[in-house]
Amino acid sequence: MKEYKKSKLNRVKRGQNRATYDVEKINTILDAGFLCYVGYIYEGKPITIPMAYTRRDNKIYIHGSTANRMLLSILESEETSITVMHLDGLVLARSGLHHSVNYRSVTLFGSLNKIEKDEEKTAILKWIVNQMMPNHWDSLRPMYQKELDRTLVVEFTIETASAKIRDTGVADEPEDYALPIWAGIVPIKQVAGYPISDKGKPEEMGIPQHVLDYYEQNK
Repeated sequence: MKEYKKSKLNRVKRGQNRATYDVEKINTILDAGFLCYVGYIYEGKPITIPMAYTRRDNKIYIHGSTANRMLLSILESEETSITVMHLDGLVLARSGLHHSVNYRSVTLFGSLNKIEKDEEKTAILKWIVNQMMPNHWDSLRPMYQKELDRTLVVEFTIETASAKIRDTGVADEPEDYALPIWAGIVPIKQVAGYPISDKGKPEEMGIPQHVLDYYEQNK
């Protein structure tokens, strides 16, 4: 079992029993989604922005406009932190203090690199689209050169990371379990609704099979 080395930077202090540094477990959490939160400093102010991403090995890729201040800021600083979190349930306790959530979260620390070559940028954009909707890229028109020129693709190398996972029930005070108060878990999951065609020609077309497959797997 390969683990990220624990350090002052990535070590989980609160709730250490829920921490994991296992690389495979962390990658599984990353691969379960496509939205991350990227932190940066802009003119001395801390800001966090949600971004679409994809993962390949120990690399995370994000993209945006060549004028995107967040991407430009993190490239200038040459490092950042990225967080991914999945909400799995509401934990409703007998006391307001002990209400919680079940979740899987990962915090990544690493360095950055700007992708320059068009063929590399195109391949990464394909990965990002397909992480959002599997097998979707090949159904799209090719990118125009002007679109590619206006797109900034950033490679984030994971140098260290940690994850926290809560997947247990209510943790009340011992004396509260006898109280006549309902407590329990409300499972939470993200689901897909039936695809809605765009106006115009798509309304006259059949929905692509890979889109229907995604709906069936996630409804």
